[in-house]
Amino acid sequence: MSHEQAKFLSGNLTQHIITMSMTAAVGFLALFVVDLVDMIFISMLGIDELAAAVGFAGSILFITTSISIGMAIAGGAMVAKSLGEDNPERATELLTHVLIVGVAFAIAFASIIYTNLYNLTALVGASGETQELAVSYLQILIPTMPILMIGIIASAALRSHGAAKLSMIVTLVAGVVNAVLDPILIFGFDMGLDGAAWASAISRVSIAVTGLWYISRRYGGFTGLSVSAVVRDLRPIAAIAVPAMLANIAAPIGGAYVTRVAAEFGEAAVAGMAVIGRLTPIAFALIFAMSGAIGPIIGQNFGAGQHGRVRYAFNSSMVLIVAYVIPVVFVLYLVRGPIADLFNASGVTRDLIFLFCGPLSLAWIFNGIIFVGNAAYNNLGHPFYSTWVNWGRNTLGTIPFVYFGAQLWGAEGVLIGQMAGGMFAAIISFILAERLMKKAETDQLTEAVDPEFKEHQRSFKIMHHRR
Repeated sequence: MSHEQAKFLSGNLTQHIITMSMTAAVGFLALFVVDLVDMIFISMLGIDELAAAVGFAGSILFITTSISIGMAIAGGAMVAKSLGEDNPERATELLTHVLIVGVAFAIAFASIIYTNLYNLTALVGASGETQELAVSYLQILIPTMPILMIGIIASAALRSHGAAKLSMIVTLVAGVVNAVLDPILIFGFDMGLDGAAWASAISRVSIAVTGLWYISRRYGGFTGLSVSAVVRDLRPIAAIAVPAMLANIAAPIGGAYVTRVAAEFGEAAVAGMAVIGRLTPIAFALIFAMSGAIGPIIGQNFGAGQHGRVRYAFNSSMVLIVAYVIPVVFVLYLVRGPIADLFNASGVTRDLIFLFCGPLSLAWIFNGIIFVGNAAYNNLGHPFYSTWVNWGRNTLGTIPFVYFGAQLWGAEGVLIGQMAGGMFAAIISFILAERLMKKAETDQLTEAVDPEFKEHQRSFKIMHHRR
């Protein structure tokens, strides 16, 4: 078979990035807008504890979603690299094995989370009636983690094949299902917060079913179950999945600390941070999407040894991040009043929304650099780089900044500290990515000039050892 499926090995790279990012962003927006509508509906119920409960529950759900995305990163990177190497059969086999390993892991992980919900919600600062509401919400959604895992992995595989529109449809279907069920369950059946949870649970089923259907119909489906083959691939899957999952859970761990510090300023502060948490992925959807879009492009070209295109794709992403964030921040500033009114926000909640919808959000340029850097590491064979960068961002780049920000400026200082810490991590991330791409190019040139270089090097080491 030719490079028919490896569509990113030719054509305009900037156009590929924009197409992949825009289609992925539309899909993400469908899900994120539904989350935002959830919060609006819950705010309409007029009970302050409900919005805070969603904020606390969101910290726990963020962890499970991040774990699922980590496994999907492994699947996407391995599929893209196999396609770049002109081996679609291997891509199909790897996807099958990633799904099997991912579902098994999700069942075990969700079981641990489910049995410790009270301890975990207390750890992020929930108590009393708010904690009970958060636990009730999580008891519905946590068991669906294996289903979410399937949907996210399938969607990532579609992106790796270059099927941006199909991947978008997968998430759009989930968003539509959630949006339709939300008002019916929350108000029609008078289920309140539990109705929002059930709507999300059913939408997770839809994303899994749609994703699997497209993989089966368009991209060769899956291979038969072979325990020995799964065991054989366990190590290469874990080599990417483990560091990717460790990298991804850094953000919810850092976010949980932020929520805990915000809780010291009352439930209005937690509610404000919860609203911002839902505004962020909508306002900066293209940044979130770009990290998933650039991965397959880098992966296919890296697999094919086209390192010049790898570097060009990375640098183009940097330019697009800046070009996107600046006008978005300007729009946020203009509509900050209506946004706050939409959530009936007042007091501290309104202050936090106003602070977010201003120049402070320019810091999302740095987060974008980190996202794209992580995608580069995962697809260039160095996934632990993303682990180090993300943990650095969410520990040294979060805890001291948030702590001192809270001491100096109260609840607003929590948000200021959270946003400010990303600058240093972004600089390190960019430097690491540049060095990694340069090393890949150098290694290829060395092998091209002297194919026996590695053999000579190995022989020299053996002789030196004998001496």
